[in-house]
Amino acid sequence: MKKEVLTKEKILQISKELDLELIHLQFTDIMGTMKNVSITQEELEKALNNEIMFDGSSIDGFVRIEESDMYLQPDLSTFTVFPWTHGKEARLICDVYKPDGMPFEGCPRNVLKKVLHEAEELGYIMNVGPECEFFLFHTDEKGNPSLETHDNAGYFDLAPVDLGGNARKEMTIALKQMGFEIEASHHEVAPGQHEIDFKYEDALTTADSILTFKMVIRIIAQRHGLHATFMPKPKFGINGSGMHTNMSLATLDGTNAFYDEKDPMKLSKTAYYYLGGLIKHAKSFAALTNPTVNSYKRLTPGFEAPVLIAWSASNRSPLIRIPAKRGNSTRVELRNPDPSVNPYLALAAVLKAGLDGIKNKIEPPAPVTSNVYHMGDEEMKEKGIDHLPENLYEAVMELKKDDVIKDALGAHVYEKFVNAALFEWYDYSKSISQWEIDRYLRKF
Repeated sequence: MKKEVLTKEKILQISKELDLELIHLQFTDIMGTMKNVSITQEELEKALNNEIMFDGSSIDGFVRIEESDMYLQPDLSTFTVFPWTHGKEARLICDVYKPDGMPFEGCPRNVLKKVLHEAEELGYIMNVGPECEFFLFHTDEKGNPSLETHDNAGYFDLAPVDLGGNARKEMTIALKQMGFEIEASHHEVAPGQHEIDFKYEDALTTADSILTFKMVIRIIAQRHGLHATFMPKPKFGINGSGMHTNMSLATLDGTNAFYDEKDPMKLSKTAYYYLGGLIKHAKSFAALTNPTVNSYKRLTPGFEAPVLIAWSASNRSPLIRIPAKRGNSTRVELRNPDPSVNPYLALAAVLKAGLDGIKNKIEPPAPVTSNVYHMGDEEMKEKGIDHLPENLYEAVMELKKDDVIKDALGAHVYEKFVNAALFEWYDYSKSISQWEIDRYLRKF
């Protein structure tokens, strides 16, 4: 997003000029669900003075009832007017603080800020550019979502085959009005699947933008009688939705720290060590980058999603790809994240992994040049290529063994996240799927 220097006085002035009716104070719970406290214009000054309190015990994974008082501290740079409300509503993204004035350790935004500070102490700023995919489905007569797609279009198809084009156009316009710099907007591979890419920014701004993006997409889709979902794999037999994450480190003066003109691949030692850290911790941070049971239905062979922990500069099959552009555009593309992530926790975990590689000079394995999907077990063993976890339970067990990623989350978030993920896994394990009914009801 474009950044504008906003002061309390400027925000109050804009609010009065537009005669805002509601200002939404937004934050997220540990699993990445956006929460909201709405106030009137008369309460805005109080909010800007960090005086708005809420009951933290009512937010899943936050605190016990006896320690429930929490304060919302708005980030002034995130003040944005919602274009679809005709200038009558706005939002501020907030950090959560405790009554003693200390940052609440269970606030995902505070978790990311902590790891970003660690990077800054090492002399780096993290930049991130996500590629967010989503599906648009019809709703029924009661407004409930169906799995009926609105088109039969394919990759980069245009209207009239792509019937979601009008909705996507309005989404793009709304995002631009809210300060997003849109780089691409197109139909994706599967019927009903779309992608809108926005320009990279520093990691905190990008995490904020991902949540804002998802909110805008859902609202505009609803206005078109459609349901937008960021569920990773809503339908069997077609590609799922990913959120390929392009990232780079810059030095504090803005120079790309991943680029080295003298290296054969034009990559710096920092880039190689960062890659080494990602590969070392990939199985552990998968619980954060792929945090749902459904996430692992996407991570299966045959649907362009990565399943093997390897890197390449020449093909798109491994977990990590190095796009061709160099110079200031030198970056690493991590291909396993999906849009069900809590972006604050996912980026904190991935950055922590990369920083561990830099601190401990972890060399990555040799890059692969062939399609990893076609490799046999022996070849993979020779090259030291491992698999990503096959389900959420495996991913959580890997996370439990990794002190580096646990440290990124902090004790509070780690405990609450693991408990929530395992609850989801055990609940899923006890459920009876339609597949089982179809497979076994008549057979046994």
